[in-house]
Amino acid sequence: MSDPTTMQAVRIHATGGADALRVETVPVPRPGAGEALVRLDAAGVNFIDVYKRAGLYQVPLPATLGEEGAGTVAAVGDGVTGLRTGDRVAWASVLGAYAEYAVVPAAKLVPLPPGIGPAQAAALMLQGMTAHYLATSTRPLSPGDRCLVHAAAGGVGLLLVQLAKRRGAYVIGTAGSDEKAALAREAGADEVIVYTRQDFVEETRRLTGGRGVHVIYDSVGRTTFLPGLDLLAPRGTMVLFGQSSGPVDPIDPQLLNRKGSLFLTRPTLAHYVATPEELRGRAGELFAWVSRGELAVRVGAEFPLAEAAEAHRALEGRRTTGKVLLRVGDGPSGR
Repeated sequence: MSDPTTMQAVRIHATGGADALRVETVPVPRPGAGEALVRLDAAGVNFIDVYKRAGLYQVPLPATLGEEGAGTVAAVGDGVTGLRTGDRVAWASVLGAYAEYAVVPAAKLVPLPPGIGPAQAAALMLQGMTAHYLATSTRPLSPGDRCLVHAAAGGVGLLLVQLAKRRGAYVIGTAGSDEKAALAREAGADEVIVYTRQDFVEETRRLTGGRGVHVIYDSVGRTTFLPGLDLLAPRGTMVLFGQSSGPVDPIDPQLLNRKGSLFLTRPTLAHYVATPEELRGRAGELFAWVSRGELAVRVGAEFPLAEAAEAHRALEGRRTTGKVLLRVGDGPSGR
């Protein structure tokens, strides 16, 4: 059977709502020097895809969205070593995963060990490595640290709660419903605040005896950022790594002084997997923990590739828990 020359891809020609996503037939790309062509089994759906679709983050148009995928190497370009056709691989932070095939720099691909399926890999690469760098590098947690994890039942949240507990921290999570709160507790959160009926500021103060927390991991943004600064202990750290409720307003740096010599950082994954060694090191630890049953990966929803728009609506509408995936191709994405 000859290799296919066309494929299905989900693209945008203009920014906008979920309706901007179009399923189109396009040529299968060819790998250049240092690149590999990957036939996808599963693609991750993340808020960064929403931000790019909506125009909050600019990308050249037309664009195939998706920053995270897993599948099998179909071809390699000149100069690629250590990869061959048939290898199972995964990646993050390379645009183009909402498609049947994607070209990825070989240095960005991580081989999958036995026992890790494409769905697990696609669920771990972006959100898992994000949780990893947040807990181990951006503000390394130590036994006895108190942390607040917003959206604790989300894709990053459930993994971050587990990694924070693994490092001995006291974890307070926030969630939007009792169902989501139960998932966060199952992941190991010591306390969970249901923010739709509880004030997370008052509850966090109560739970910490007024001492506050050493670090806040905030992926929500506009609605939680400023109130959160009042919950940090002196020299505490605000880690703002997302903006699902919208971007935060600018602040005067003197505010950090007045509230206790606070630290503020806005990290992104690319700077924490800047070398192939760091990339494979973080992914390798995650895969090993999953293989040993020490880290649970929850895939909360799967959609066919053609229903990427509905996946976006579900994510934006906060109707999901854990990881949201797109199934690509004819077979199951696998675990």
